[in-house]
Amino acid sequence: MATRNSGDVVGGDTETAGVNPSAPLSKRPARDRIFETARELFYQHGIRAVGVETIASEADATKMTLYRNFPSKDELVAEVLREQERDYWAWWEEVTSCCCTEPRAQLEAIFDAFETKACNADIHGCPLSNAAIELHEENHPAQVVSVNYKKELYRRINALTRAAGAKDDDLADSLMLLMEGASGARVTLGAGGPVKAVARSAKALIKFHLDGR
Repeated sequence: MATRNSGDVVGGDTETAGVNPSAPLSKRPARDRIFETARELFYQHGIRAVGVETIASEADATKMTLYRNFPSKDELVAEVLREQERDYWAWWEEVTSCCCTEPRAQLEAIFDAFETKACNADIHGCPLSNAAIELHEENHPAQVVSVNYKKELYRRINALTRAAGAKDDDLADSLMLLMEGASGARVTLGAGGPVKAVARSAKALIKFHLDGR
């Protein structure tokens, strides 16, 4: 939950320009406060469980200000997921750029980093997966973001497996299922459950498909 001091912003609703993004949330524009508060509440409690009244109150804003910045709650959810997707691809690029350009090494690095990230105490699964399961309506703007993200994730994994020497989609399919399953297991069984073996399992699959046939 965002830490705020209502005295920092007169009326709790002022939208100032040129605020440093690294400034405390209480000193940032109303749109930023609403967005960051919604992002945290959706992830911690679920999208359906959090209403616009709660978001506005926790962000020290009003419903009117929320709707002035975001046309609807659905659009706010979609915008939050777009930001989370951008964060994920930035993480992906950082991980893959830290090792050599050899596709196999990049695949293994992704699963090493994924395991480390998934075992973090503050992780509650993939927010885009969580949203897809919770919303599931095909025409929901946030569902579109989640589905397109998963398609791109599979495309990237498949491209790396092919570049590493895979002759078909079997390795990409297996790694995608492993990653998805690990995300779910992290939520239900915790950091000490099967998720702690995801990198080892990925490397075994990679070895089998690229070396063992």
